[in-house]
Amino acid sequence: MKRAIAAGLALAAGLGVSQALAQAPANDAAVQAHLAAAKAASGLDFAGILGVTCLPDAPPPARTAASGPRSDPPRSAWYARPQQVFDDLYWVGTRIHSAWALKTSGGIIIIDTLYAYAAQPEIVDGLKALKLDPKTIKYVIISHGHGDHDQGARLLQDRFGAHVIMGGPDWDVVAAQPNMPGGGPPKRDIAATDGQKLTLGDTTVTIYATPGHTLGTLSLIFPVKDHGRPLTVAYSGGTAFNFRHEPSRFDIYIASQRKMEKVAADAGATVVLSNHSIFDNAYERARLARLPRLKGEPGPFEVGAGGVVRYFKVLEECATAVKLKEFGA
Repeated sequence: MKRAIAAGLALAAGLGVSQALAQAPANDAAVQAHLAAAKAASGLDFAGILGVTCLPDAPPPARTAASGPRSDPPRSAWYARPQQVFDDLYWVGTRIHSAWALKTSGGIIIIDTLYAYAAQPEIVDGLKALKLDPKTIKYVIISHGHGDHDQGARLLQDRFGAHVIMGGPDWDVVAAQPNMPGGGPPKRDIAATDGQKLTLGDTTVTIYATPGHTLGTLSLIFPVKDHGRPLTVAYSGGTAFNFRHEPSRFDIYIASQRKMEKVAADAGATVVLSNHSIFDNAYERARLARLPRLKGEPGPFEVGAGGVVRYFKVLEECATAVKLKEFGA
């Protein structure tokens, strides 16, 4: 099942990396080696992150005041039905961006909150469609301070009194955006610390500082159950290299991926999730989670302990390759 989900992306991304290997300068053996290692770690499971990070496109042109206000895309382009993916974890994202609802005996923890235009239909209305009460949202964890993940936080904070958790550096960035869509930035609340444990009811989420994508990026480890069977999830908080490229920033990013490789391995994580569907195929996998399974068959989100480590290895190797290609060391 998992191989079928990723096959199309794998073909395109795999061919792209092969071309990159062939086109790299003949004396650039180190770059080629890291690209090859990333491709090997990706296999058929993680073609999305392989393509985005090992073969990054040119950044989009900067917006200026003359560009005019950004218009929201039509609902038909992003809306997706909410899905239950584990006994206590629900996907309430769009076709492109992911948000997650972790149900505990003490209430709900929301992980990432989408663009402002999607927060009501996907998160609030999505919870209701899943027979969950959005009034029981107690905490919101923002993986990093970019609009596609943090704009919905103010709505959940104001309407339901949810506490918002974000990395300290990203709180500073968000606070400097008074005109953020969705009613402005969330009011500063909890600045996460590395290794912080958030316990709500019967569930504990461990938060790790993984700077790189942004300086305040957070990644997570938390438990879920699949038909009563306990599993551990590793949540990757930031992926693409859409930051100012300089050697020290890549070093920070690479160190964070190595950190999460070890953290995930030590925790025995067999599920890896992210906040963009292209990175973990969340949109397709969430829909496939509705299908019946044979006894003992793993769910579509399970990639195994080795698969989780490979996910972070792809990011580490791609970041190393891009750094070497751009700066030579």
